[in-house]
Amino acid sequence: MGADRVRSDREGNEPTVVSPSGSAGGSDFGFGDSGGHRSGPNAASSQADDGGFGHSRHAVTSGGKHRGAEAPESFARGFAALGDLALNGVQVSARATDLATGRVLFSVDDHVSMPTASIGKVLLLIEVAARLKDAEFGLATMLERTPADAVSDSGVWQHLQVARLSVADLAALVGATSDSLATNVLIRAVGLHAVRARTEQLGLSRTALLDLVRDKRGPDDAPQLSVGSAKELTWLFTALARGEIVDAESSARVIGWLSLNSDLSMVASAFGLNPLAHREHDLGLLMVNKTGTDAGVRSEVGILRGPRAGVTYAVSIVFDDSRLAARLAVLDGMRAFGADLLEYAH
Repeated sequence: MGADRVRSDREGNEPTVVSPSGSAGGSDFGFGDSGGHRSGPNAASSQADDGGFGHSRHAVTSGGKHRGAEAPESFARGFAALGDLALNGVQVSARATDLATGRVLFSVDDHVSMPTASIGKVLLLIEVAARLKDAEFGLATMLERTPADAVSDSGVWQHLQVARLSVADLAALVGATSDSLATNVLIRAVGLHAVRARTEQLGLSRTALLDLVRDKRGPDDAPQLSVGSAKELTWLFTALARGEIVDAESSARVIGWLSLNSDLSMVASAFGLNPLAHREHDLGLLMVNKTGTDAGVRSEVGILRGPRAGVTYAVSIVFDDSRLAARLAVLDGMRAFGADLLEYAH
């Protein structure tokens, strides 16, 4: 990797990386700690942000250590694209912050709790990582799927013959393909109540995993798999990258599982990375993300690091999914937002 290696702003403070199989690895995937730490997801931002579409305060302010002569003066493409969606009746929530300073670069209704589909599975992975400290629940603990866990949603386990997998393998499946069968088995193992308690302990009040993954939601079921605010989600991923969620080892495990994600169809489609293999630096870029997809819902949260800067981002969009043109417009808007993130970081 040599000169292309993307280093943290404090040399040597990158958290230990844990591979998806559970073994400690090198620090090449660490995002590192840096200044601008805030004590919780709802702490005051270092930059005013009221979330409206018509305010210049959402532009990137001048100055700062990551600014260069060729750096963008604003997130103009993303702002225009998401603004056009909002004008057409689409509900949009988004936020981007500088990973090093915490400075708000872009925000649109980032305090609003929105449906986030599979993004709530990150909260499950956090609880699983924390639970590994229990003597009776380890990476090699074998869990068996049952008919009650079955769901014909995302993931590959439903198509495999093997009926029992280790906790490490199940967490890797959730990170790589958002595997819903693996999700349900892990929820049964740790308990949805424990995931909720952990979420509250983290100080997240507008972000939650609400239910199991279901093929159909009845009147007695939660209306969504998960909800979240862009403000809390960007805080959560920044804290994971800094090793501050539960502890450094647990944070690194979650980052390791999420680094396998193969869905780069939304914001990350602008980054030019290999969807199936992007755990290593590629042309100076390093990225980890989690996406959520449901009828009328597209959501993504992630971190992008480049030679110039690191940025944490989240965007959730709720729209009328009855027309292909509407869906493609949403994906185009997310990609435009991603192009601005790339320009800022690279």
